[in-house]
Amino acid sequence: MISKIATVGIYVADQEIAARFWTDVIGFVVTNRIGMENGHAWIEVGPAMDASALVLYPKSLAPDFQNYKPSIVFACSDIDRFYTQLQSKGVVFPKPLSETPWGKFASFIDEDGNEFGLKAQG
Repeated sequence: MISKIATVGIYVADQEIAARFWTDVIGFVVTNRIGMENGHAWIEVGPAMDASALVLYPKSLAPDFQNYKPSIVFACSDIDRFYTQLQSKGVVFPKPLSETPWGKFASFIDEDGNEFGLKAQG
């Protein structure tokens, strides 16, 4: 039986820029960093108090990366405050925070054009 999601791969142009976005802007921590071929690294980032992680995988090692689109929604305990914080840091939201049948929801774009969701926790 599956007990949790371990990792989700996110294809990025520059791993260091992506790592800074996820740590400095979103507030995640680097949970794992292992050297790979051609000077790349296996970099995992995630919430400090959670064992799940995003793997920041170099696009250059996946020539067909455009065929892999992540669909990830993060739970947020205070979505109004976090949404405002991210906006103040320049994070792009294609649509404003809104009330949906499943609760408050917004989506944001990372520096590689990947879209992620935020959902009010609770």
